Amino acid sequence: MNASLPTAEALRAALAGLLDGLPPSQAAQAVERLIANYRGATPTGTPLLRDRSDVAAYAAYRMPATFEAVRSSLEALADAAPGWAPARHVDVGGGTGAAVWAAEATWPDHGDEGGVPGAGGGRTTTVLDWAEPALALGRELATGSRVPALRDIEWRRTRIGTGLKLPECDLVTVSYVLNELTDGDRGALVAEAARAAQAVVIVEPGTPDGYQRMIEARDLLIGAGLRVAAPCPHSGACPIEPGTDWCHFAARVSRSSLHRQVKGGSLAYEDEKFSYVAAVRFDADPVRARVIRKPQTRKGQMLLDLCTETDGLRRETVSKRHGPLYRSARDASWGDAWPPHDARRDNAPDGSPDHSPESG
Repeated sequence: MNASLPTAEALRAALAGLLDGLPPSQAAQAVERLIANYRGATPTGTPLLRDRSDVAAYAAYRMPATFEAVRSSLEALADAAPGWAPARHVDVGGGTGAAVWAAEATWPDHGDEGGVPGAGGGRTTTVLDWAEPALALGRELATGSRVPALRDIEWRRTRIGTGLKLPECDLVTVSYVLNELTDGDRGALVAEAARAAQAVVIVEPGTPDGYQRMIEARDLLIGAGLRVAAPCPHSGACPIEPGTDWCHFAARVSRSSLHRQVKGGSLAYEDEKFSYVAAVRFDADPVRARVIRKPQTRKGQMLLDLCTETDGLRRETVSKRHGPLYRSARDASWGDAWPPHDARRDNAPDGSPDHSPESG
């Protein structure tokens, strides 16, 4: 959605001066320490972001990547439910608020009661986190931003886990949080999100462990009566055999000087790998199939690895003889719906391709 670009630019502008006065080496050391903690296997009982220098360094480094991953996940939900927009959004464990920026990028025309867009009124947004320094910085970034809709967010210090009670709302987002929780707190949080919201979007790192946490949350959401809107084409069991692979996607992120200092290298971008699930209590139209790996190019052919609605995982070969569908396959990206709507329209008046691509 083109509306995401001004919000992304506003976020970059808000982050630009964040590290003024903080020595680059200190910022880099803070980021490296925090990354090591976040990637650790042991959940913590206290916030990892302890003070403003921690929060500033980590926000400058991580907010753009979190924003892009959550924005991609929310846009997949928006594509599955084009007539819906959240009027009440609760971001759990939101820290400095990357997910609320992503929601604003996805639904800039705010909904009203019941998630009906265009009915007047603005979205109400609450960010819950247990780290006061993160909330304070998130508030500072939002209120000083170029995005007026972000200035009225409620930033509330709350213990995340068992005992958390969420207000009834349209959308709950939980991004890069589950790793910080014990198994019991994790299950309690997902159950409470399913109880309170019409739509729940959970984003985790695109690692085997992140995928495992996401798939466990997916099962809990389905068990609570929600249906998967994205990325899966169905609400059945994931067709990936446990331990053999993991489902994840990638979002392109512009790299700041801090990114380059911490990670080395000179590329102007990097790809944020993430796993996610978007589940809803209302009508949604999941894709018929989704590209789950980077498409492979062969002479006169494109190979697409798909997760499908009815056939599980399969590889589809699209050749030049498929005409417009082949051109669409050449343009397809990891995470895209397949077939694209324009390809279905171009190939046949009834919405079906003239030729069914071969399955590999």
